Amino acid sequence: MVLIRTPKIWELSENEVTSETVYFNRRSFLKGLVGASIGASFFALTGCRASSSQTALEDSLKQPKIQFITTNPDFAVVDRPITEQDLAGRYNNFYEFGSTKNIWLKAQSLPTENWKVEVTGLVNKPKTYDLDDLKKSFPLEERIYRFRCVEAWSMVLPWVGFPMKELIKAVEPTSQAKFIRFSSYYDSKTIPGPTFHLGALPWPYQESLTIDEMANDLAFLALGIYGHDLPKQHGAPIRAVIPWKYGFKGAKSIVKIEFVEQQPATYWHTIVPNEYDFQANVNPTKPHPRWSQATEKFIGKGPGLSWEIKETLPYNGYGKYVASLYT
Repeated sequence: MVLIRTPKIWELSENEVTSETVYFNRRSFLKGLVGASIGASFFALTGCRASSSQTALEDSLKQPKIQFITTNPDFAVVDRPITEQDLAGRYNNFYEFGSTKNIWLKAQSLPTENWKVEVTGLVNKPKTYDLDDLKKSFPLEERIYRFRCVEAWSMVLPWVGFPMKELIKAVEPTSQAKFIRFSSYYDSKTIPGPTFHLGALPWPYQESLTIDEMANDLAFLALGIYGHDLPKQHGAPIRAVIPWKYGFKGAKSIVKIEFVEQQPATYWHTIVPNEYDFQANVNPTKPHPRWSQATEKFIGKGPGLSWEIKETLPYNGYGKYVASLYT
């Protein structure tokens, strides 16, 4: 087991934590300030910033509690602890708000009032749901799932929601429906997008599953996490959770679910198909073109943002549920 202690969230770089060399150079610089008035001012200001940042983070996580839910014992994770709520809340991806890991503050501008989810396409019973409809129409439960990012970091998260197969039953897809396309909310006036340039980005963010994948027991639509409604940085108010696939397959802030006949274009597969394939099943033997997938950095418990190096499991440990889909 390897433990790595990293700097606070505002010192994180775009894709990883600050390197050890840079970190200790910074510490040497700060030592040179001790005893000088500028040093005193510096520490006072950074202390205020840390306090303000932590308070804002805690406020973003204070969502309404979801009542009358039980934890499904069939999906327990016994070999890793649940990742602490504040770590999961401040280290995540949401590319509509930027390419860094600390986008949680920018994500608070996401407008979630009067949310609607349109379920349409090749179905006999299309319907537009609001959040109350979703909570009343489908039995909610908590499921503790492994989460594996394609960038080789991972967490264990307690999602609250309902199996996607229940939505399939409700809308009755036709025999022509072979794929499902999930579309995320996008408005260029309120969402800045990433800071790097990849040409014309294919907004809105879209992802897809086969109908057999959506019907699998594991496929989940999450309305909450840690027993409360989803915070905005987690993809409020509804997101897809597909635990045997890399995390980018889980579309956030879903506004439309379409049943279609042909395989749809999806966001990352469109931009860089050689790095992010359509299927995106967790596979330790298939490296990303720029890094290995054989191990992962598991972000579990503090203090600070620390991790353990773990071996990556085929299908993220869910092979007994899904391996038959791909044989």
